[in-house]
Amino acid sequence: MNSSLSRRSLLNRFGMGLGGVALAEMLAREQAKAADAGILGAPHVPAKAKRIIYLFMSGGPSHLDLYDYKPLLNQRHGEQLPDSVRGSQRLTGMSGNQSSIPMVGSPFKFTQHGQAGGWYSELLPHTASIADDICVVRSMFTESINHGPGVTFFQTGSQIAGRPSMGSWLSYGLGAQNENLPGFTVLITKDKRGQPLGAHLWGSGFLPTKHQGVLFRAAKDPVLYLGNPEGVSPGSRRLMLDRLKELHEHQFAGTPDAEISSRIDHYEMAYRMQSSIPEATTIEDEPQHVLDMYGEDVKTPGTFAANCLQARRLAERGVRFIQLYHQDWDHHGGLPGNIPKLAKETDQASAALIKDLKQRGLLDDTLVVWGGEFGRTNYCQGKISANFGRDHHPRCFTAWMAGGGIKPGAVYGETDEFGYNIAKDGVHIHDFHATLLHLLGIDHERLTYKFQGRRYRLTDVHGHVVKGLLA
Repeated sequence: MNSSLSRRSLLNRFGMGLGGVALAEMLAREQAKAADAGILGAPHVPAKAKRIIYLFMSGGPSHLDLYDYKPLLNQRHGEQLPDSVRGSQRLTGMSGNQSSIPMVGSPFKFTQHGQAGGWYSELLPHTASIADDICVVRSMFTESINHGPGVTFFQTGSQIAGRPSMGSWLSYGLGAQNENLPGFTVLITKDKRGQPLGAHLWGSGFLPTKHQGVLFRAAKDPVLYLGNPEGVSPGSRRLMLDRLKELHEHQFAGTPDAEISSRIDHYEMAYRMQSSIPEATTIEDEPQHVLDMYGEDVKTPGTFAANCLQARRLAERGVRFIQLYHQDWDHHGGLPGNIPKLAKETDQASAALIKDLKQRGLLDDTLVVWGGEFGRTNYCQGKISANFGRDHHPRCFTAWMAGGGIKPGAVYGETDEFGYNIAKDGVHIHDFHATLLHLLGIDHERLTYKFQGRRYRLTDVHGHVVKGLLA
C-alpha cells in the first residue's frame, strides 16, 4: 500500500467511497459551524431576544382605522384640515393638487382592551385579545412619503436601495443558530396585488452574499434548485461538491475574493437544506387545535396564515430572522370596503402566532414586529364619498411589537387629536432599528462593516434605543 495516500484518499478508494462521503459530511458540518458564527462572537449587552419574526404590512395600513382612535375626526368629518395642523408638510402628487383636503373620520367602531386600555378597531378582534401581550407604538415616523423608499428604509436603514437588509446585518453579526437552515428567510403572501417587492429588500448589499435572505415559495419545492436532478444520488452530490470546493479553494488561493468563500458556503448550505427544508416546511405533524387557532387559510400554502405558522416552525428550529410580507394595504380609494378584507386576512393569524409562541415558551426570546412603511392621512384623497380613500402619511403611524424583552400590554407614544402629528415620544426608523438590535444584544453603533473607505451600520449615523419600549 502506498504510505503516501492521505486518509481521505484511502476512504475514497475503499468501500465504494462511502467512507469518504461520511468523512466529507462530517468535515462539512464542522466547517459549517465555523462559517455560521457571527462576526461579533459575543453580544455587546445581555440579549433578551434570539430571533425576530417581522410581519410587514406593505402598502401603509391606516392607523386611524385600526389602532389610533380619533373621535374628533368623526365630530369634524368633512371640515377642512386646519393649516396650523398641516404646517409645511409636503403632500404626494395624488392629493397635493386638491382644492380642498377635508378631514374624514373612521367608519369603524373602536373599543378599549387590556390593562393599558388601548383602543382597537372592530376589524381586529383577535389582535385585541392579545392586548396584554403586545406593545402598541402609536408614534412611529419616517421621512419617506412613497412606497419604494419607504419599504426600503424599514428593511435596510436607507431610502436608497443597495444597503444590507436588517436580516443580513443580524446574520453577519450574530451568525446562524441552526447549521442546516438559513439564518434569514423570507415568506411573501401569494397572489396579492399592490406595490412590488424587490429582492433588494432581503439582499445583503455590500455584505458577503451568504447573509442574504432565502425566499421560500408556496410550492412543492419551497426553495428553488435545492433538490437533486433525477439520477443524481446524495452520495454523488456530495462527491461533486467536494471537487467543486477544491476548485473554488484553488481559485481563492490565486484571487482571495470573499465571494468565492460565500459561494462555497451557499453550496454547502443547499446540500444540508435538502433534508432540513422538507421537515421544517411540512405541517402534517401539527395538531388540529393549533391549525384551528391560525384559521381556515392555514392549510393553503402561501396564505398569510400558512406563512405565520411556517414562521413559528422556523423560529423553533433556530432561524434568526424571519420576514413575512403581506401586500395590498395601499388604500387611496375604497378603504371602507378593502381594509376589512386585509384585516380579516391578517388579524387572526397574527394573534395566533403570538399565542402559539407563548404556549411553547418561545415568546420570551422571540421578538415579533407588526407594521408597514407609513400611515394614512386623516383627510380624504379626492372628494368624500361612501368608499373614500386616504393618502400616504409619514408623520405618524402605528406599529406593534411583542416578546423578546418588549414591555407587554403597553401603549407607547401619542399623536395629536387630529391623528396628524406626533404629540409625545416619537420613534424614528433609526430608533426602531437601534432598539431591535439592542434587544438582540447588539450595540447598533458597534456593528459596522467597512465598504469603500467608510464604516457603515444599519442605523447610519443616527438612532437611539427607546428605553420606554423595554420590559
